[in-house]
Amino acid sequence: MTNTPSRALSLDALRGYAILTMALSGGIAFGILPGWMYHAQTPPPAHQFDPSVYGITWVDLVFPFFLFAMGAALPFSLGRKREQGVSPWLLTGSSLLRGLRLAFFAIFIQHMYPHVLSQPQDCRAWFIALAAFAVLFLMFLRLPPRVPKWLRVAVELAGYGIAVILLLSVNYANGRTFNPSFSNIIILVLANMAVFGSIAYILTAQNKWARLLILPFVMAILLGAENAGSWNARVYNYTPLPWLYQFRFLKYLFIVIPGSIAGDYVRQWMQTRTPTAPHLLKREKQTAVWMLLIAAGLIILNLYGLYTRSLLLNLSGTAALTAAGYYLAGKAPTSFTTLWKKLFTAGACLLVLGLFFEACEGGIRKDHATFSYYFVTSGLAFMALIAFSVMCDYFRCRRGTSFLVMAGQNPMIAYVASSLYILPLLHLTHLFPLPDIFGSQPWLGFLRGILITALVALLTMFFTKIKWFWRT
Repeated sequence: MTNTPSRALSLDALRGYAILTMALSGGIAFGILPGWMYHAQTPPPAHQFDPSVYGITWVDLVFPFFLFAMGAALPFSLGRKREQGVSPWLLTGSSLLRGLRLAFFAIFIQHMYPHVLSQPQDCRAWFIALAAFAVLFLMFLRLPPRVPKWLRVAVELAGYGIAVILLLSVNYANGRTFNPSFSNIIILVLANMAVFGSIAYILTAQNKWARLLILPFVMAILLGAENAGSWNARVYNYTPLPWLYQFRFLKYLFIVIPGSIAGDYVRQWMQTRTPTAPHLLKREKQTAVWMLLIAAGLIILNLYGLYTRSLLLNLSGTAALTAAGYYLAGKAPTSFTTLWKKLFTAGACLLVLGLFFEACEGGIRKDHATFSYYFVTSGLAFMALIAFSVMCDYFRCRRGTSFLVMAGQNPMIAYVASSLYILPLLHLTHLFPLPDIFGSQPWLGFLRGILITALVALLTMFFTKIKWFWRT
């Protein structure tokens, strides 16, 4: 345990967990599983959106965990370039370009989904989806440095050209035509966060408190926008390009900015870590086990307590576990425990703050998202990062977590693998069982999600192994 890894695998594992559970939540059969297996506000069997339902499920943690991991990556990508002398203007320009690429990705994949191309889906739609998957390699594949720059640019431009031709020439189902407003909302939010989260970090790289101070001003505009005649409402509603930017997307800075703080802590730990003194090894190991149990316990407790609306039980249990975790994290002053204490302190503060906000806006919910949701999910993301830090960076459970780490290193492939490659291929080869088989029993409905997620993980691991990464 005295030697620390050269890479913070915990961040990759957290990102991989988010992307694979995203695939799992989309792969399970609808209508036949318990309510906590779906978004809380779209309960079975009808899955009709009901904003009067409060609480969260594990599915409601998927997106905020991914946003949190995006924020945590900012100190590594932007911080490293900043230290190398790259100007803030160039960093801002590259962030804008990354946001535009992600926005195009959001538009392209949404139009290339088989169910958008034909209803019912047919061979034509599946072949077009597979072609779109191949085109994405031209656009986003990170070619080796030995490849001349002109060739890299030519390949990328060729990919975008083919993508535009596909978007404008294919026939869509139900008379649909190409529309830039028809995009993947998850990726479009990520595109906005790639821009505004990066700008927030560039402006406040040396001052975490200044970065956090951005959030009250965003909150003020969100709350003031409820007054239709206020200037807050004008700022909230103004957008030069509605298909690309809307102020409401900035609410997710409440997750991305705390994620960037976590990234600062992890990067600082990597730069200053020292071997653990021999007399502290046993206590450090004990602390690691307890931090893993408490962090996981807080996630499970809050999912149960908030979903079942056992609010007093949840608040008291959270208070007890956070107090115990804070005490235990300081028992052995080592590089690892110092990192865990920083992460735990920040996460516990956000989590408890979110529970104090729970009664506001009726109760916690993902849609329409409440401030309690932002704070609680950010706090739980800190806890998940601690758990993965213990498993991946401290105990180095490589075999048990490699599929998460490798998926987290190639998340864009993992995101579209199911819809644009795996399911079309299974349909074309007649290997996809009839829907009524998976819809007959709850356990079969869950098995459907497990099988699809496993295939997504295997495909992503393959491309990661051969170092074919999609990058924006």
